[in-house]
Amino acid sequence: MENLLQVGVITTTHGLRGEVKVFPTTDDAARFKKLKQVILDNGKEKREMEITSVRFFKNLVILKFKGIDDINEAEKYRRSGLFVTRENAVELKENEYFIADLIGLSAVSDEGEMLGTIKDVLTTGANDVYVIEAPEKPDLLVPAIRDCIKNVDLEGKGMLIHLLPGLR
Repeated sequence: MENLLQVGVITTTHGLRGEVKVFPTTDDAARFKKLKQVILDNGKEKREMEITSVRFFKNLVILKFKGIDDINEAEKYRRSGLFVTRENAVELKENEYFIADLIGLSAVSDEGEMLGTIKDVLTTGANDVYVIEAPEKPDLLVPAIRDCIKNVDLEGKGMLIHLLPGLR
């Protein structure tokens, strides 16, 4: 399991005083209000950043980091990912999982057929959809509902799926 979980990506700067616009990759952008620090990963290094202010604008979060006080310094971090440690992540309810933990699980049908590997999770309005990849086959899209997802075993790295009629 990944120890770092992505909560956003810096898209661009905002204003002249070092603020950045962040596209949230968490399903609850309001969680940024409670975050005191994040880990910034620009691809070359990971750096802990202290958050000093949080504002919201449309679908973006505007953050100000301690020590970054001008647009030139903030510009260096465009397209950088923002992460939290698993210990600082939101608490999950029963039968909820982090997407990072689901990617790579083996998907097996309740009839014993190996379906493939979870390669992505699509977030829709009603429910998530798991994208299952198998060699030489088109991707299989399975809704993340109780009728289909019978068991998720993160330690065993597997998912038991009941394929409803019409899903293939």
